[in-house]
Amino acid sequence: MSSTTHRDATSPRYSATSRRLHWLMAALVVLAYVLITSRGWFEKGSALRLSVVQGHFWVGIAVFALVLPRLLARLAGPTPAIVPPLNPLTHAASKITHVALYAFLLLQPAMGMLVVFLERGGIPLGGLMLPSPFEMNQHLAHRIEDLHITVGTAFYYVIALHIVAVLWHHFVRRDNVLKRML
Repeated sequence: MSSTTHRDATSPRYSATSRRLHWLMAALVVLAYVLITSRGWFEKGSALRLSVVQGHFWVGIAVFALVLPRLLARLAGPTPAIVPPLNPLTHAASKITHVALYAFLLLQPAMGMLVVFLERGGIPLGGLMLPSPFEMNQHLAHRIEDLHITVGTAFYYVIALHIVAVLWHHFVRRDNVLKRML
């Protein structure tokens, strides 16, 4: 018996750590979205708008900080088998979607940090400043920010696809995909 087969058969659910990190990161991504979309409720240049944008930034930092522990927990713990098993095309689509989600979870916060480094020359940490390893460049910062927005929009479509697929698995296919993460 291969180690993969043994690992797949050990548990009907992901590890508690993987499940907690999954739902925590999902909540943080929702919070980041709510914060950035609500900035328009406040006047440009106002303290409330600045607080909302800074909140979005720090939530993004939290997502970025959790990606590696999440990947490590996912790799360290068993990968529960999907029952009944997926056909090869559905399995491939699932893998591609998950790779895209992890790429977005890394890329989006990294672009956000890069924008702040290039635009502000550092990241404020209370009364201190984490200096940028890059020269300030407003033009490049705005180009990366535009890309951050475009990629963010694509990210929300991939998240929607993920949610629809989970619901399809649960209510139509009636397999254990959702139960593995609960």
